[in-house]
Amino acid sequence: MEIILKQDIKGLGEKDDVVTVKPGFGRNYLIPQGFAALATSSAKKVLAENLKQAAFKQDKIKKDAEGVAERLADVKLSIGAKAGESGKIFGAVNTIQIAEALKVQGFDVDRRRITFETEPKFVGEYVANLNLHKEVKVQVPFEVIAE
Repeated sequence: MEIILKQDIKGLGEKDDVVTVKPGFGRNYLIPQGFAALATSSAKKVLAENLKQAAFKQDKIKKDAEGVAERLADVKLSIGAKAGESGKIFGAVNTIQIAEALKVQGFDVDRRRITFETEPKFVGEYVANLNLHKEVKVQVPFEVIAE
């Protein structure tokens, strides 16, 4: 029996895969639980169209992310923080501050997509990694200055 998986199932396949299973497993477990649907000819055509549209959308999202990455290539940020005599910051610079500094520059980047190679706890130069897309990553240098 051929079915189309609606979600990833360990040991069977990933979402939108067309797989062959034993009839009892498909009728009694996968279809009633909502994990799969029968792979009729019309369902296969709908699946092909959905995959084509999803690929088009993902391509557009990737191109947009690449455009933002090109514009971010020559951006350098300065983050002000309160620091002691030795240059140690009271607290630490976090991703929210980087996201706000990027927003001031005209880039809207979600703070959850920003990571650091090393935690900025002292005054100095650091690098923030921005994951704009699963295939598009860019590094933005920033400087922590004492206020």
